[in-house]
Amino acid sequence: MQPQTKLPKVGTTIFTVMSQMAAEHGAVNLGQGFPDFPAPQRLIDETAKAMREGFNQYAPMTGVAPLRHAIAQKVLDCYGAQVDAETEITVTSGGTEAIFNAIHAVVRAGDEVIVLDPAYDCYEPAIDLAGARAVHVALDPQTFAVDWDKVRAAITPKTRMLMVNTPHNPSGAMLSAADMQALIEVLRGTDIYLISDEVYEHIIYDGARHESALRYPELRERAFVISSFGKTYHCTGWKIGYAIAPSALSAEFRKVHQYNTFTTYSPAQYGFAAMIRDEPEHHLELGAFYQDKRDRFREQLLTTRLKPLPVPGGYFQLVDYSAISDLPDHEFVKWLTIEKGVTAIPLSPFYETPPAGQRLVRLCFAKNDATLDAAIERLQKL
Repeated sequence: MQPQTKLPKVGTTIFTVMSQMAAEHGAVNLGQGFPDFPAPQRLIDETAKAMREGFNQYAPMTGVAPLRHAIAQKVLDCYGAQVDAETEITVTSGGTEAIFNAIHAVVRAGDEVIVLDPAYDCYEPAIDLAGARAVHVALDPQTFAVDWDKVRAAITPKTRMLMVNTPHNPSGAMLSAADMQALIEVLRGTDIYLISDEVYEHIIYDGARHESALRYPELRERAFVISSFGKTYHCTGWKIGYAIAPSALSAEFRKVHQYNTFTTYSPAQYGFAAMIRDEPEHHLELGAFYQDKRDRFREQLLTTRLKPLPVPGGYFQLVDYSAISDLPDHEFVKWLTIEKGVTAIPLSPFYETPPAGQRLVRLCFAKNDATLDAAIERLQKL
């Protein structure tokens, strides 16, 4: 039998495609966004301890209490927001599940959801599966700044939700305090919900402040704020994240969550609770840890023909390859992998309509120095 697809625009994600190609050709994989260094030993030890102590069965649907209370304290310490650990925090199987749940909690068939291009590739399929339509508003193709007038113009009576991402994947751009005020003004007086994808919240540079939606009461009252332990603790394969939303929104979110994954890997929840509670310096110093990597990698890239763009946050480096090739980005990354032995991610899959003539690809610098050095050695031969 041949089913009629519910996702006609969806194929295999570009991250899987490029990682497979990297493996096939022995390329240095700077494509998919995972670290190649270990998670903190304390996290591993606490998770193993939880397993030994018998925490191997279903966790509560909303997440174990020690973790939810640790998240609430962290949010208070970092953003000055008082959130209820019982009714406003839900632990999920990664940020991707949280995004899916939030969309399906409030978006209905026929609704519209505004996304800012380039946007992470899991957004639109979740919108499509809800029977809604993604409305794409392009960011500035050079700076990836938001044009709030364009966002305002995209709002219609069908608009149910707006999705923002800071620090931004793939560009690393960050929303400023002025952006947050503009966002407040765009949404004021509407019944539009907000998803604030903040999975890189602790990977910020140059003394900047992460402008979480949790800092702003007018946004918080309509927002699902989503984060990821995988990004913060170098363990993307554990797939654990969380969503914070007002109790009424969390109640709807949990209805989807309980029939999606229901619950999330129990022992690691105790491990994360211990890390947040006892070693807050890990998340507080994460920006400095990655800033050293960013700066070192950027200096190395300046010895190649690739032009690195600014990286305010996150662990991805965009590079302009126009001095090397006129190939479209999806062709360039294949050539780069096969012929030069370095794997990158093209930007075009993040867009509905890529900017004409854009010659940018994304490199991940969440890697050991030896990995980055090997990549640079090959890139210097371009």
